[in-house]
Amino acid sequence: MSCKKDYLVERLLKSREDLDDLSNNLQTWIDSLEELSEIEGAFETDKKRKLHGKTILDIGTDCVKPLYIAFKFEPHKIIGINENLYSFASDLEQKSKLFIRTKVRLYNCSFFDEETRSKILTKEKQATSDFVLVSKTLHHLRTGDCIAKERDKEHEHRKDEESCIYKFEEQEIFQDLLELGKRVIVYEYFCPHEKDDDKVRGRGGYFTMDEWLRIFRHLVENYRVEFIEPLRCHLDEKELEMVIAKLRQVDFICFYVEAK
Repeated sequence: MSCKKDYLVERLLKSREDLDDLSNNLQTWIDSLEELSEIEGAFETDKKRKLHGKTILDIGTDCVKPLYIAFKFEPHKIIGINENLYSFASDLEQKSKLFIRTKVRLYNCSFFDEETRSKILTKEKQATSDFVLVSKTLHHLRTGDCIAKERDKEHEHRKDEESCIYKFEEQEIFQDLLELGKRVIVYEYFCPHEKDDDKVRGRGGYFTMDEWLRIFRHLVENYRVEFIEPLRCHLDEKELEMVIAKLRQVDFICFYVEAK
């Protein structure tokens, strides 16, 4: 009797996990559709509102947004990389060939794995893209030292990084991104008071307002920055304070960066 009970409990737990996975996958499709409506203004389309002949590198891809972009804008190719692709990525890539002309390629690869990333881009003959899309991923690209020690003198590093907060090095990251594409489109959700379950704390902590201010000051000094959401404006020193004030009222932004 005990064995049968254990079996039923195991089956129920497995069913619950399966339902959670299905729910998460469905939410990804819904979120991606909403996010596209907030991102689309950052693309430079032709007279037919298309991206014919253009290429996109989707860093930290959710695997779904490339499909929506392909339907709406019909670019030539979209390459998506993520160190943890969704389980349905392979099926989506293969079956998309049946109903869209855009070539969608999805790879399991970290942005920080430069060797693998280079091999992928060489294979796809796409060293430089027209657009680099960084959707809900910028805050994950933390490469600097742990700054938690500055806040807590008793702080001790842990291998799981949950207690650490790594610095975002905007000079290095945006230089790398702009070597990969002509226009870098950033869509970012942020809420410093929530836990980002996507990654452990060290590499996935949401940006604070102080970090945003530092990032934007660097971008304004070195690049052309255009805001799309939650307001449309060319970002310069005069607009900076207004943008930061606006960010305190919302939980997402979209802007793009280009060379001056």
